[in-house]
Amino acid sequence: MNANNIGEAAFPTKYGAFRIFFGFETEDKSDVVLALVMGTPASTEAPLVRIHSQCLTGDVFKSSRCDCGEQLELAQKSIAEAGNGILIYQLQEGRGIGLLNKLKAYQLQDGGMDTVQANHHLGFEADHRNYALCAEVLRYFAVTRLRLMTNNPRKVEAVQDAGITVVERVGIEIPSTDDTQKYLLTKKNKLGHLLSTV
Repeated sequence: MNANNIGEAAFPTKYGAFRIFFGFETEDKSDVVLALVMGTPASTEAPLVRIHSQCLTGDVFKSSRCDCGEQLELAQKSIAEAGNGILIYQLQEGRGIGLLNKLKAYQLQDGGMDTVQANHHLGFEADHRNYALCAEVLRYFAVTRLRLMTNNPRKVEAVQDAGITVVERVGIEIPSTDDTQKYLLTKKNKLGHLLSTV
């Protein structure tokens, strides 16, 4: 990651005034992230951090097939309420398989597969993401300790493996609906997500 390429701009939202930082990418440009920052995270003992993977269908179109859009909104709101924190927005759509393949997975799910089975059928791992660039972003902001908003133990492990201390895992659960019940159960039972409401 070339820190000289990092830019920033004011980013007002309905939850409050963030700054958006851009230009975080791997050398081969295979991974790109943005960061919404409120306050001065490095000045806080353990700022609130959310690593959120892009979900066009949930974040933008408000699809009820998943809880991603609601998690994104809850993360922004929680960071704003804390007055300090970082939302890292990772451009790894569909757990890293890309938008087109995610939509193909939707088609397979319509035929009865769950998200893990559909990814495997398409030749991908159940979760194809990595978080190395996210750790570099945290280092850029001099964050060495944090409270991580996630239900995914792999994210906690990835951050800790990068030498950053997760002092608390903050759950980010959205109550299940008829549309998300199977999706959330698959996350819990096959991916090990820490969910108490399903």
